[in-house]
Amino acid sequence: MLNMTWEFKIEPTPEQVDTIERIFDVCRQVWNFALRERKDWLNSRKSPVNACSIEQEYILRADEPYPGYHTQAKRLTLAKEQYHKLKDVHSQVLQQVLRMLDRAFEDMRAKKLGFPRFKNKYRLSSFVFPQLGKNPLQGDVLKLPQLGRVSLRLSRPIPEGFEIRQARIVRRASGYFVMLALQLDVSVPDTPMSGHPRGLDLGFEKFVATSDNEQINRPRFLQTLHRELKLLQRRLKHKKLGSNNRHKLNRKIARIHQRITDTRKDWQFKLANHLCDDAGMIFVEDIDFRSWARGMFSKHSADAGFGQFVNILQWVCFKQGVFFAKVDKNYTSQQCPECGAHTGKKELNERIHSCPVCFYTTPRDVAAAQVIRNRGLELTSGSGSGHDLEVKQTVCGLDAAGTSGNVSLASTGRSRKLKK
Repeated sequence: MLNMTWEFKIEPTPEQVDTIERIFDVCRQVWNFALRERKDWLNSRKSPVNACSIEQEYILRADEPYPGYHTQAKRLTLAKEQYHKLKDVHSQVLQQVLRMLDRAFEDMRAKKLGFPRFKNKYRLSSFVFPQLGKNPLQGDVLKLPQLGRVSLRLSRPIPEGFEIRQARIVRRASGYFVMLALQLDVSVPDTPMSGHPRGLDLGFEKFVATSDNEQINRPRFLQTLHRELKLLQRRLKHKKLGSNNRHKLNRKIARIHQRITDTRKDWQFKLANHLCDDAGMIFVEDIDFRSWARGMFSKHSADAGFGQFVNILQWVCFKQGVFFAKVDKNYTSQQCPECGAHTGKKELNERIHSCPVCFYTTPRDVAAAQVIRNRGLELTSGSGSGHDLEVKQTVCGLDAAGTSGNVSLASTGRSRKLKK
């Protein structure tokens, strides 16, 4: 089964905009009420019976069941008789809000994420129509429950054979978008391990260094607009809460953040496509980039978006038929890629790798990328995939193309140069 999610911008009428905003408001209230129920139940179980607070305590019955998804879904049905505005929203949309909250609690326990937060009108930015009718897309018009026929910018045609399973309406600073979940009943084979191997080392000085001696500078997406963003945020703290002026200023700030996000994502897609060119296998370090987002380099790490880039790279490798794998991240900068000797820990200001055993000299990031490539080749050589000849020919990685000059990545409407 092949699943994809494609995003298109929609152009709703003023009446449809009012309906969308009303759905957002009701979904936000349902989220907050359901979250309040769960927090009250948890707080009522935290205090010992012999050490209650002298101020207040949450008191619930001892046999009160935990308000999980199924319990809250039943209560939602009963609440429609008392709160009639719940009837104005499609029942499956509200059920998806409860499912999203239930998934947030599961991620909190399993992935050690933060506690779910209450939503104001700026935080809840999407809702889902889980079921659509037959042939909901006709030309550049999408038929949605409760909204009717909505015009959208069909920037690319839906591939033949794919079925639209659900639609998510997303509100951003630049307008409204729809994310269509596409599904095709087909068996997708695994990408074969063959071709030219390429190791990638991510870092702060050079965004990425390859085992083919190519180094890409890290662009400062936030820094280019940081001054303008800082001035607007200073003005924001003087605006009255809930006023129209504060709302307008929030929208300006949101548009700048979206511009930064779109620029970063566009550049990363271009870079991922460039790295997949002339490569049969790509190897990266298995890093939890959340640890990079802590400490003195947290701002630079968030601006670079390393985790997002790895996800984009994995998707582009899948589309282009390039094998993608993650290898052990430990001691990649302390090993010589030529002889395998342990060279010891390097300080951050040491940017050149010089092996005391074989005297192999190369930039530090390139050496780490070559170690990553060698570790990936060790994984593939043990799998018996029948590409040993290619591995022997490219193990040094010195005869690869694209090791000098600037790399120009072109896309529709814009191009950007990646400087080494």
